[in-house]
Amino acid sequence: MTASQLQNSGMLSREQLLYLFTRFSDLISQPDVKQRIVDAVNEKQEAVAVTTAIQEGIFLEMGVVQQVGDGIALACYDMTAYPRFGISCLGKVNLVYENDQDLMMRFYEFVADEEMACDEAELGPDGFAEKIRNQQELEGQQLEMLTHMRKFHLDDQSAILEKLHQEMENADFVSEASVLTSEQIEGIVRRRVSPLFSPR
Repeated sequence: MTASQLQNSGMLSREQLLYLFTRFSDLISQPDVKQRIVDAVNEKQEAVAVTTAIQEGIFLEMGVVQQVGDGIALACYDMTAYPRFGISCLGKVNLVYENDQDLMMRFYEFVADEEMACDEAELGPDGFAEKIRNQQELEGQQLEMLTHMRKFHLDDQSAILEKLHQEMENADFVSEASVLTSEQIEGIVRRRVSPLFSPR
């Protein structure tokens, strides 16, 4: 690949991001790659350092690099000089593509895939299985909460979501704070001075 074929400025296109997300998902599902992350954790390295290196490798495949002085750094020659251009673009996805709902969903799946790969390596099989069970239980509770919320008027739903956000903020956004019980929801609605209180 010549210097003229390498991208080192601007923002990654939608197609480039989708390629990254798909390729990354394929790679981290392979047993040898999973083992590479586990080995890194066993050697007291950060799992995320391995997943970042995998992403950097994909960017290199794509010809996405960073200008360094008057030249271009290529990972195949010196991994320590590998550019962070592609990685830095990931930090801007929310801003640049905020109105592209499909791409944003794929982006969040990509982030979740990376988090799961790291958790699986760091927690081991038993710890990871327990985390998945807890997560599924929490998702069930959240779904139950949302279903209950829908029985109320939109103004009441807004008040409930505002209270939920407050609760999460106060708890430093821990997952457990992302659920309100039916009693809490009804208490919020009762406290509102609203003629529209009656559940549907």
